[in-house]
Amino acid sequence: MFLRTARGRRASVAISAGVAAIGLALTACAPAGGGTSASTGSSDATTLVAYTGQSGDYQINFNPYSPTKIGGLGTIYESLFFVTNVNTDPYVPLLATEYAWNDDGTQLDITLREGVTWSDGEAFDADDVVFTFQMILDNPALNTGGFAGTPAKVDATHVTITFDEPAFVTGPELLGKTFIVPEHIWNGIDPTAEVMAEPVGTGPYLLADFKPQAFTLTANEDYWDGAPAVENVRYLSLSGNTAGADALAAGTIDWQTGPVPDIQNVSENYPGYDAITIGQNQMALLTCSNADLGCEGPQTDPAVRQAIYYALDREQVNSLAFQNTASDMSPTFALLPAQEQFISDDIDETTVPETADAAKVDEILTGAGYEKGADGIYAKDGVALNLTIEVVTGWTDYITAIDTMSQQLKAVGIGVTASQSSWNEWTDKKSKGTYQLAIDSLGQGAASDPYYLYNNFFSSANTAPVGEAAPVNVSRFSDPAVDEALAVLKATNPEDTATRQEQFDIIQAAIVEDMPYIPILTGGTTSEFNAEKFTGWPTEDDLYAFPAIWASPDNAQVFKALEPTGE
Repeated sequence: MFLRTARGRRASVAISAGVAAIGLALTACAPAGGGTSASTGSSDATTLVAYTGQSGDYQINFNPYSPTKIGGLGTIYESLFFVTNVNTDPYVPLLATEYAWNDDGTQLDITLREGVTWSDGEAFDADDVVFTFQMILDNPALNTGGFAGTPAKVDATHVTITFDEPAFVTGPELLGKTFIVPEHIWNGIDPTAEVMAEPVGTGPYLLADFKPQAFTLTANEDYWDGAPAVENVRYLSLSGNTAGADALAAGTIDWQTGPVPDIQNVSENYPGYDAITIGQNQMALLTCSNADLGCEGPQTDPAVRQAIYYALDREQVNSLAFQNTASDMSPTFALLPAQEQFISDDIDETTVPETADAAKVDEILTGAGYEKGADGIYAKDGVALNLTIEVVTGWTDYITAIDTMSQQLKAVGIGVTASQSSWNEWTDKKSKGTYQLAIDSLGQGAASDPYYLYNNFFSSANTAPVGEAAPVNVSRFSDPAVDEALAVLKATNPEDTATRQEQFDIIQAAIVEDMPYIPILTGGTTSEFNAEKFTGWPTEDDLYAFPAIWASPDNAQVFKALEPTGE
């Protein structure tokens, strides 16, 4: 499962960098450490020892805008609000306390928190916020999301950002994913290249020390919200997944996200520890679906895609490939359960089938002109229904899933073979449309709102003819009605739920019928944590942050919420 989880992390970063984000997601949360002890143990009752899956030495760099950053988002540096995509709760105020859009979404007014200081003692104010946004505008390498606003200082605690067009949907990125930096230090440096070995931020933690194999963050005693109860966070570098599981068994780490044997019974196998599995990445068979844009093969027929959808025994796939950590999924790609309120009432089947329906497969294919041949495989116009699924070599869970699905599909008359290649080759095939099917996950956007996934993966603006690189929409799906609905959503106030739902209804009807991405299941990300040593961990009933140790700034929100038990 770790390989799939890591893929989900890379995918989400690519999405935010390619289409939606001006703030940078944490790509390689590099644990390293130091601290007062050279031990990897977690005996200090107020120190949390974290392992993110990192192996190898770290190169120090706490520049939140550098592609080689190793951490700090949410802990050392803060955004204006905490925004997560695992719930639809109101944004949590951080460096800002209030925000408001004007009626047409062309002006965002932000009220900043008073009394905040940078960790070097300098005062934080509106100048730092305006500087950060202007820095993004002035550096195209940082402005990967196409931020086109104009930031301006009103006074020390008020900032406005104006836009030429409605920009409601940019709110989560601007408010929750843009990390504010101090003007008095960053003015005059190259933000894309500067190595920050002594970071200055407003966050709850400071860098205590750094070694190639471990680094320690220590509580900021002058933090505006009071020093966190977890006094130290120590990131370790180990030798890999097995070492992480061994460290968990030995009780020398307190939080990791990754595989362990018998993952369903963590609390029994690791006394004092518990686990949580959260579904975020929606697994699918991606298809090069659009013949008008140059896609070739049987998968360009919507009937074939629908038939594959009904041919899958998802219970078996979950058991054999994912240790039953995957969860239910909606064919609308509204994430369950967090976004179920956005699913259209017009959708008859709001969740994917659990088991195969051979009769439905036959009904769909024969209705589209296919007939079974002597070999048991459907054919049309003399061409057998044989397809190839692309997968990356070494992604064992996905390879197992394909092997399982291939047997299921063959049983109903659809031939499927797997093609393994390097990550670069696999990515190139998807991007340029030189594939039939590929297994991957569709990640979420900046907030728990289906708009971001729909805009990324179903917008004509994010695709391209076969042979050209498609930014995100690798299925080549293109529908004028969906594009128009996305445009309306972009200009609609989020509080106008009726208008927004009308657009979701249009989009969902189109993608469920066309099915350019064939839904499988929602992939689960499992984290193990020391419940005996700390209380306040996210739960399914109180999912205040995404509980993956490598997920920033969510991990910082967890650090702040935890209370040591003294054990």
